[in-house]
Amino acid sequence: MARMKKKFESGAATQYISRKRACKKLQLSLADFRRLCILKGIYPHQPVNKKKVNKGSTANRTFYFMKDIQFLLHEPIINKFREYKVYIHRLRKAEAQYDKVKAAHVRQNRPTYRVDHIVRERYPSFIDALRDIDDALCMCFLFASLPKSGRVHVQTIDLCRRLTVEFMHYVITSRSLRKIFVSIKGYYYQAEIMSQPITWIVPHNFPHAHPSDVDFRVMSTFTEFYQSMLGFVMYRLYQSINLHYPPKIPLLASIDLNIEKKEGGRDNEMSKFCSENEKCAEVVASLNTAIAKFESADDDGDTVKEEEEADELLQEAGSAGDETRKRRIEEKQFLKLFEGKKFFLSREVPREQLVFIIRSFGGEVSWDKTVGIGATFSIDDEKITHQLIDRPTVDKTYISRYYVQPQWVFDCVNAHMLLPVANYLPGDVLPPHLSPFVDEDHEGYVPPERQRVIALQRGKDPGINNDDDDVSEEEEENSDDEEDVESDEEEQEQKSKVLITPGKKDVDRKEKPDQIAAEEKRLAVMMIPKKKKRLYEKIKYGERRKRREAEALASKRKMIDDENRQKKKKEKKAKMRRMN
Repeated sequence: MARMKKKFESGAATQYISRKRACKKLQLSLADFRRLCILKGIYPHQPVNKKKVNKGSTANRTFYFMKDIQFLLHEPIINKFREYKVYIHRLRKAEAQYDKVKAAHVRQNRPTYRVDHIVRERYPSFIDALRDIDDALCMCFLFASLPKSGRVHVQTIDLCRRLTVEFMHYVITSRSLRKIFVSIKGYYYQAEIMSQPITWIVPHNFPHAHPSDVDFRVMSTFTEFYQSMLGFVMYRLYQSINLHYPPKIPLLASIDLNIEKKEGGRDNEMSKFCSENEKCAEVVASLNTAIAKFESADDDGDTVKEEEEADELLQEAGSAGDETRKRRIEEKQFLKLFEGKKFFLSREVPREQLVFIIRSFGGEVSWDKTVGIGATFSIDDEKITHQLIDRPTVDKTYISRYYVQPQWVFDCVNAHMLLPVANYLPGDVLPPHLSPFVDEDHEGYVPPERQRVIALQRGKDPGINNDDDDVSEEEEENSDDEEDVESDEEEQEQKSKVLITPGKKDVDRKEKPDQIAAEEKRLAVMMIPKKKKRLYEKIKYGERRKRREAEALASKRKMIDDENRQKKKKEKKAKMRRMN
């Protein structure tokens, strides 16, 4: 007799397991189970037929793959979780008995674990880890900006801060930064590292309180894994460009750390050593000092030889080689955007972000020495070319430098060129800050500001400062408006008349290739199968929707420009009346 098949004991019912059964199988609490799944990268899955998997029930349950839970059975971290429970039990017992010696001994033997083997397990190659580094950077930058409190460990915040500073130093040294966008959420950055685009967000440096509806235990578990992952990645990245890891400052003796010297024995020497380490960490965190490299005489020669060989190969190639060579020249010029420029930052501007951006493109930065350590020159330096301020007026000005608002730096990077400073002077209304992550060609609408930047990139005069400053220009516009009204009246009169046109002979279709192509396209659309025709109709509907959205944006922009123009005219008329 054949074996009888029982319901819910084969098929999809055996491929999934509920969260409650998984916790019972692993002998873990719900909090430890969540923590283990986050570290191992295992997430719940929604079955296709939930009723079959849930044994005929329609209750809401969380399901996991059975093979994932079996994969967790032999994880060594589970034993560490159980040891930690024993540690908590022993510590509470010692504290309840008021045995301080035993409690101190228990605290010293606190069980710890590492997640290095999980990092190697989840990312077998370095490129895999580099592609998944976006979330790690966002989380570490977020925790680095959190205030120190009881909800987040201080060691976690300090480690995240150190890792983020190390990553910014790598981007500065390798000149990997490509795009910047400032939004209400923070600063969006995109860097190209080993041909991989990496995007992350840095929150604004504003004081904030911990929200009550956020579970920081879950976020801390993610951060715990991301810290180990970033440590592996940063070591490999630093080694790839011949840098010391952790970063070190070259010629430490030449840097003035403002350390007070005191007479004394070994205690004073140790305090001096600790203060030097703290000052060195502050100098590294200022991002304004180049970090040390390994001494190797062949590095520069090898890079020069590689560039020469690449140029020779491009010269041997044809037109494609010319285009590639031109693209490479433009990229080199873009990476040296601020080279030879010296910037001085005022107190009110975001210092860390601007230092990171300017130094990523070869510029020199400094600020007031009383604000923080790491300044390299004072405000009286005559070689300063730009001073970034965010105030309407300046107390003391120098003829040899430009005074611009911080948005000029972000817009120059996104435009891949130094924009005119006329629209970014102190107290002026800034132009819109456009996002470089938006593809205007794909969206179908290109804002006028973007069109002006494209014209500047092509070497044309976009006419940025075409403001109506004279009364004669107003009179010309009024005359143009009157001519437009007269022309509209003439067109209406012509439309009211009955126009009789003589008939024409039929024209040969061969003389109209556009009409032939349109008819062929119509016939081809008619021959599309029914399944693919629906897809074609969806594509055409999407194109029409984008066209409508672009037209709506253009009409809104035209309405706003007309209102601003009318407002300017009224203000100028009122000004002329006051002058008269």
